[in-house]
Amino acid sequence: MPIFSYKGLDKTGKEIKANINTENLALAKSKLKGAGIMLLDIKEQKSDGLKEKKVISFGKGISTDELSLMTRQLATLTKAKIQIVEALSALVEQSENPKLRIVLAETRQKVNEGSSLAEALGDYPSIFNNVYINMVEAGEASGTLEIVLLRLAEFTEAQVRLRNRIKGAMTYPVIMAIVGFIMMSIIFIFVIPKITKIFVTMKKKLPLQTEICIWISEFLQGYWWAVILAMFGSYYLFKKYIRTKSGESKWHRLLLHLPLIGELTTMINVSRFCSTLATLLQSGVPILTCMTIVRNLVANVHMQQTILDARTQIQEGASMTGPLLKSRLYPPMVTHMIKLGEKSGELEPMLQIVAENYQDQVDTKLSGLTSVLEPIMMVLMGLAVAFVVFSVVVPMMELNSIGR
Repeated sequence: MPIFSYKGLDKTGKEIKANINTENLALAKSKLKGAGIMLLDIKEQKSDGLKEKKVISFGKGISTDELSLMTRQLATLTKAKIQIVEALSALVEQSENPKLRIVLAETRQKVNEGSSLAEALGDYPSIFNNVYINMVEAGEASGTLEIVLLRLAEFTEAQVRLRNRIKGAMTYPVIMAIVGFIMMSIIFIFVIPKITKIFVTMKKKLPLQTEICIWISEFLQGYWWAVILAMFGSYYLFKKYIRTKSGESKWHRLLLHLPLIGELTTMINVSRFCSTLATLLQSGVPILTCMTIVRNLVANVHMQQTILDARTQIQEGASMTGPLLKSRLYPPMVTHMIKLGEKSGELEPMLQIVAENYQDQVDTKLSGLTSVLEPIMMVLMGLAVAFVVFSVVVPMMELNSIGR
């Protein structure tokens, strides 16, 4: 059922602004009139702005925290054997975010008209990504929707925790970088031009570093707007490029080989793979369905392809460890533990052990990230300041010697 927002006056003449959830506009007006409200304005709320996946978006939308809470609530309701349409109705009433409430109401209407939940959610790619949609689809197909939704809730909560830890590790270096950039911009735009006037009087060839410093200063004075446009344009083009199949493949390959980041990326994806596979297997989900779900949970496309190859191996009656070993993307300990689990019939406990181990390693790596980045930032800022100081001091010393 659609949601209508209205403005009106109650029996005492007090202005009211609220929403009403009914099947159509005529029924909404009838209900409000029956409640003694004189309508001033009423319109249906739409979610058209949320149906397109934007490269860059502005404004308040639907946070990962809200999405996680909604998913967990939906998992709880479906586990209690409540029909999906009724569960969505309950979520519409409970949701505090107006945008999410509209999306849930429209989703409920589509499901009520015969669409699957995955198809209905797929109309909102800016909120529900491919991983979310594919997992819901797999859950519906296998009859394990409540298990998949619960795992999705845990997954999104883990994303929030991981993002917060990364933010915590990056806050100090980012602040230092921003402050350093602002300080250097002020020096090059306002300070260097004044000193340049003094250098002109020397009528001598300036050192190379001083000429570079002056050139940067003149460029920033004349084309500061081009620098800002270039930064935003580069970001936009980069985001657009990595959304292409070729760009995504190259970017994900690079992420796996970058210092620090590559190891962290592998650990996060291995932890997701093992913990999700263990949970689904323990819940009685067929192994082939499990592999489809965990493939969509892994963020790196090359690691996804390896899981797809492992699924094919399982389908042919072989072990999943062959493709994992061949890809060299999964650490030897992971493949060894999985192989032992397959042989002993204790695959789920083995996977859980690996998942917990790698989650601990991720926490340790993130904790150590700050201690690594801080000295790097200090050295870079020191080098930048030293470059400016020597570019200015050397000619000034020469000027003083001439004066004597």
